[in-house]
Amino acid sequence: MKAVYLLATLDTKGIEAAFVRDTLVARGVATVVVDTGCLGAPTIEANVSRAEVFKAAGLSLSDLVAQNDRGAAVTGATLGATRLVAEAAARGEVAGVLALGGSAGTAIGTSAMRALPIGIPKVMVSTVASGQVRPYVGDKDILMLNSVVDILGLNRISRTILGEAARAMAGLVIFADDSAAVAASSDRPLVAVTMFGVTTPCVMRARDVLEGAGYEVLVFHATGNGGLAMESLIRDGLIAGVLDLTTTELADELVGGVFSAGPTRLTAAAEAGIPQVVSVGALDMVNFGALETVPARFAGRTLHRHNANVTLMRTTVDENTAIGAEIGRKLARAGREAEVWIPLRGVSAIDAPGQHFEDQAARHALFAAVRSHAGEISVVEVDRHINDPEFAEAVANRLIELLTLLH
Repeated sequence: MKAVYLLATLDTKGIEAAFVRDTLVARGVATVVVDTGCLGAPTIEANVSRAEVFKAAGLSLSDLVAQNDRGAAVTGATLGATRLVAEAAARGEVAGVLALGGSAGTAIGTSAMRALPIGIPKVMVSTVASGQVRPYVGDKDILMLNSVVDILGLNRISRTILGEAARAMAGLVIFADDSAAVAASSDRPLVAVTMFGVTTPCVMRARDVLEGAGYEVLVFHATGNGGLAMESLIRDGLIAGVLDLTTTELADELVGGVFSAGPTRLTAAAEAGIPQVVSVGALDMVNFGALETVPARFAGRTLHRHNANVTLMRTTVDENTAIGAEIGRKLARAGREAEVWIPLRGVSAIDAPGQHFEDQAARHALFAAVRSHAGEISVVEVDRHINDPEFAEAVANRLIELLTLLH
């Protein structure tokens, strides 16, 4: 029978875990309590003991207790819990995962959650959920719930938050069959498309063309997590083709912005051997937070305040040369299943005549570098702006042709 796996350090959060367990059980949800603690004595009984958790990591509980090193204990618990939950999920035993923790418990719980496929409910009640959670969430569908107060004892606030977490998980599990039916209701091939606010008109028109041709379109916001999620789904074999219109995450990776998707961005489709039509959307910019967060080394650069929390920096000729070379080198490995399409009149809403980031020299450096490093793959130049409907229609129709020809 499937159950919710409830992860907590039962030496410090046993009472709270018991409250969540009892709330789940009262709603008919089977629960497996996993003790991820080490140094202190557990305050409630676990279904999966801490000794079993560390054994899964190839470690001895007694050795870790003798070592008395909290860092080593957290590292071992992270590895062991991740393996135990992944193995249970592979056996079809996991209905969902719910975890409680501070920074250490959050690292343990979300590591186990990230080992699971999208669609298995994942709820993390955390003292760090109101901060930067990208390292914890990664590219998975993890619900982070801010604990508001520390998870230490039951009081009117902690009962409210823990009760919310338990009821949310119960609802996710109870209605899982309904959501699975909705997810499986379409057998249309999946196409991934990347978007930014400054390429939205292009993506909206391209999506209409693709959907009109019978494809289901997944749009990924190119803010780092979006690119990671797309590449992950490609590697999972779920995506038939990619319309990578907005490759701006490469600029952040190479220049040092906050929306990088890492060095493996733009590699999954080639590895999977699926058709991809790639463009250069929003490569006129690198992303930072609020204006005061822009690193001092970029003083004097052309900046654009997108909103109170996002500042854009115009990429230079040299940076565009490096970015274009990176795109060309990565796509050259893909062969005939990849093409690059270049909108000669501009790559974003603010790289256009009269707009803040119009810079023909930087744009031409980008295009030249793509061409010179693309090897044998096709580079198609279109005398249009990226947000012109004619460009959007052309790239979407070309991807449809590649999907038809190659598959």
